[in-house]
Amino acid sequence: MTVRRSQIAGCGSYLPERVITNEEMAKLVDTSDEWITARTGIKRRHIAAEGEKTSDLALRASTSALAAAGMSVDELDMIVLATATPDETFPATATVVQAELGMSHGFAFDVQAVCSGFVYAMAVADNFLRVGQAKTALVIGAETFSRILDWSDRGTCVLFGDGAGAVVLKSEMGNGNVDDRGILSTRLHSDGRKHDMLYVDGGPSSTQTTGHLRMLGKEVFRHAVKNLSSVVQETLEDAGLDASDIDWLVPHQANKRILDSTAKKLKLSPDRVVVTVQDHANTSAASVPLALDQATTDGRIKKGDLVLMEAMGGGFTWGACLARW
Repeated sequence: MTVRRSQIAGCGSYLPERVITNEEMAKLVDTSDEWITARTGIKRRHIAAEGEKTSDLALRASTSALAAAGMSVDELDMIVLATATPDETFPATATVVQAELGMSHGFAFDVQAVCSGFVYAMAVADNFLRVGQAKTALVIGAETFSRILDWSDRGTCVLFGDGAGAVVLKSEMGNGNVDDRGILSTRLHSDGRKHDMLYVDGGPSSTQTTGHLRMLGKEVFRHAVKNLSSVVQETLEDAGLDASDIDWLVPHQANKRILDSTAKKLKLSPDRVVVTVQDHANTSAASVPLALDQATTDGRIKKGDLVLMEAMGGGFTWGACLARW
């Protein structure tokens, strides 16, 4: 039996030039390098320059991904951009990127699932390709979280950074088995009852202001480890595989302790987990594609590898995407 599979043809990323270290953070709020590192594993984060928008970061990552895939904009059918920090309330930031790329055909739209956004966007694009409504897709995760942080709150402002990552998907025919290259399975979840544990206190419909990020860190940590390990198992079971089959786990880079706890629960060796949180901090929807690009660029992820991407974000939302590279 032949089936359509969404193959990952290329990855790209972009990080703003400005870097803020933990030592610099200690000059802004009551904290220290030791405090931040011990609780999160974060050492530094990239911050968008004044006037540098989410679409600017997304455009740079997209251009890089297209180059890696050896494709031109003319070959794209659709763009899905995951972000919780769009340029404007509307139109979709994806359409801004579409215009900047010089793409006058196809369609583009945003997906908002906060830190799970890229995994959600991959699932959405994969479904379009599977049913034949598109043959190629540009999937982007891009954020400027520095714009929604309360820089006087040491419990949150030290955790986040800005950045963008992107992948190009191409529809190819396969035999329908787990050795086929491409996305094998995706699983998505949400639970709106957990709203108050991680949210931004504002919005155009309620206060007409953007507001700041608010988080109950201990509660988020507890739910993250449970939900992420569970959705990983679901995604593997869909493909008839086990955690021991995974070559690389590429998790959302929120907190080193969450990464370690999730890997331990899955009985995965730490050397099979791609970790970038120390250099990027939590870049929300950008974190998984940023980690993907780093691991492919440095040669860790190779053709034929089984790669499991997972993330959890505000909402709560969580999900996983399993792909044969």
